[in-house]
Amino acid sequence: MSESRAFCPRCGDPVPDRSASEADDESAVDPLRPGAEVELCDACYFEDFDFVDAPDRIDVRVCAQCGAVYRGNRWVDVGAEDYTDIAIEEVSEALNVHIDVEDVAWQVEPEQIDPNTIRMHCYFTGVVRGTPVEEQVMIPVKMARQTCTRCGRISGDYYASIVQIRAKDRTPTSEETERAKVIANQIVAEMEATGDRNAFVTEVGEVDDGLNIKVSTNKIGKKISNKMVEEFGGTVNDAETLVTEDSDGNEVYRVTFAVRLPPYPPGDVIDLADDDEGPVLVRSARGNLKGVRLTTGERYEASYEEGDSPEARKLGEADDAVDATVVTVEDDNAVQVLDPETYQAKTIARPDYLDPDAETVPVLKSRAGLHVLPDDSDE
Repeated sequence: MSESRAFCPRCGDPVPDRSASEADDESAVDPLRPGAEVELCDACYFEDFDFVDAPDRIDVRVCAQCGAVYRGNRWVDVGAEDYTDIAIEEVSEALNVHIDVEDVAWQVEPEQIDPNTIRMHCYFTGVVRGTPVEEQVMIPVKMARQTCTRCGRISGDYYASIVQIRAKDRTPTSEETERAKVIANQIVAEMEATGDRNAFVTEVGEVDDGLNIKVSTNKIGKKISNKMVEEFGGTVNDAETLVTEDSDGNEVYRVTFAVRLPPYPPGDVIDLADDDEGPVLVRSARGNLKGVRLTTGERYEASYEEGDSPEARKLGEADDAVDATVVTVEDDNAVQVLDPETYQAKTIARPDYLDPDAETVPVLKSRAGLHVLPDDSDE
């Protein structure tokens, strides 16, 4: 009885029977039967078999300042601690293992030749057609130290936007200027986390009437300005200045965002014009000014027309308050305390936030008289 079996189309030797799954992607076209596919024998298969497809050399452009790597047509932050980490990652991306190899395992041993050259000795093992295979390749990785676009702009003091922090009829407080710095850094960090390498703060400079923050994009400047107004109130205006033209002839503008904070920040004690209901401790200036009456403890809110800048005079700040001894609580509307300067007993208005059992209370002495302020715990 004759036996039907497959033969290698290259050498003519018989090919052992194999399952369909084993034969996938290992077949060759039978020249005697066009359209039919048969397998090569193991000898012919391994004759042309390449375990690993590896480049002869890898050239890497790396930023000497921040460690970013140039890939494709842009700089990419890779988070590598040193050049060896970069070399390993680049080699991993460049290597291709034959699709037929199963149970692939590999390791790499870097060899530092000089500060800019690393030889990567790569060792591979796997299984093909039930046969263990192994291979060793050496790939030199050359590092070209350059300066990425971002670091070049930073070193060149590049900026596209200026945020000017100012305040109406006063100088911004240290809290406001410090908060502006924090906001700028937070916004940049958030944009960097999304992969935006163009986000950075170029310079933060204190001036006599406030703070100037130079940033890399108009988007950052706008976000900082809006966040400051959201937290502290006030207004923001922007103005464009033509600075140059790009290589395509398009006009390039630099934008200045002028943030004008309200005249009375939280913590100020003010005496409202044409108002005989007593001073107000400012709690917020967002939208319109809000606070509490020091004579009664009632809530105060400026009208829409007055906004965050009602006509008033500043009497002092909550930080100026000192402790005064309570002599006696006379009734629901009056309390007697010792003047912190003269130590004379004085009867003053009793706001509803005053604790009748308190031995001392914070008071502010001003041209408007002596007034009890809320404790910090009452805020």
